[in-house]
Amino acid sequence: MPAVRHSVKPKRARRRPLKKRGAPATHVAIIGAGRGGTALMEIFATDPLVQVVGIAEVNPRADGVALARRLNIPITRDYRELLAMERVDLIIDVSGSAEVGRVLQDFHRMGVAVIGGASAKFMWQLIEARIRATAEIEKTLNKYQSLYRLYVKESGAAVTEERTRIACEIHDGLVQNLAGVNFKLDLCQEILRKDPRAAQTTLRETKTQLKMAIQEARQVIFNLRPVQYDKMDLIPALANYLRSYETQYHIKTEFSVSGDETTLLPKTKIFLFRIVQEALSNVQKHAKTDHVSVRLELGNESLSATITDSGIGFDMDAVSLDPEKWDHFGLRGIVERARLVGGTASIASKKGKGTRITIVVPLTQKEAESHGAY
Repeated sequence: MPAVRHSVKPKRARRRPLKKRGAPATHVAIIGAGRGGTALMEIFATDPLVQVVGIAEVNPRADGVALARRLNIPITRDYRELLAMERVDLIIDVSGSAEVGRVLQDFHRMGVAVIGGASAKFMWQLIEARIRATAEIEKTLNKYQSLYRLYVKESGAAVTEERTRIACEIHDGLVQNLAGVNFKLDLCQEILRKDPRAAQTTLRETKTQLKMAIQEARQVIFNLRPVQYDKMDLIPALANYLRSYETQYHIKTEFSVSGDETTLLPKTKIFLFRIVQEALSNVQKHAKTDHVSVRLELGNESLSATITDSGIGFDMDAVSLDPEKWDHFGLRGIVERARLVGGTASIASKKGKGTRITIVVPLTQKEAESHGAY
């Protein structure tokens, strides 16, 4: 970096107040404000024992010039002004200039150390690597914090959703059946003496209705605890749910499986069950169809689940642009649940052509080795 000579006297750099009173600060001057100078300023700016007293740079557009201004560090175009400063303990040359290097080789002053050449380059590269690593760590932490907030939000929404759904099931099914049983028992009590034969018929009807109420109660319990937590069997749980779904909603279900579920973590199994449950709930509410198929493929590196119906479908573009419809069709819950286990959900639908939902979850090495255990 060629020197630019001035006719004015060397100006004394403005001293910034120490960041920590009473601590002996090392006064540092930096020659060069490119990548090296920028890295040095970034790391020294947070060090209470270092004060950068000046920067020399001939290029006004260099990366570190703007940073030096923000940090109130004096800037000069002539590096010789830094050599003339009264209060300087260390001079670091990261300019890469052969001329500056030769001048610094002949520069000797009591109490002033000089670092340049390969040593200075190694220093700033090491510092730059540390800054990049710190930024990457912060980026990763922010990512996982965002996922955690999403998980908490989704978990809370899922709990509320499950409570509402189960309350509706109890009200619309179990409670109504029990109310019917109570009404028929009251009727039996009234007609028992007058017409015993009619009372017998009513009792048989009551017994049938009571069996239905018991079945409804079992269904509610199953929905609360769909996967057997002792064995964590996903495939039997899905098969049982599909049979119950077919009986309850009169929608024919087709279930096919390939692969082994023992490589799945319990969390993945539970979330996948909930995704299938949500998708089938959407079919029952919106598809207006009498047939749905569920295909589960368990490979060594990933699992995929495909739920396909032959219903009325919908305009995917219009729904994806409307947050209210996206939530109404339960699609947000499916997408977010897939994300929470590191997977993706894709939804394809056209009016009159049905809907296909595909879930793909990559299986980590940890999952493959744990055989489904935490």
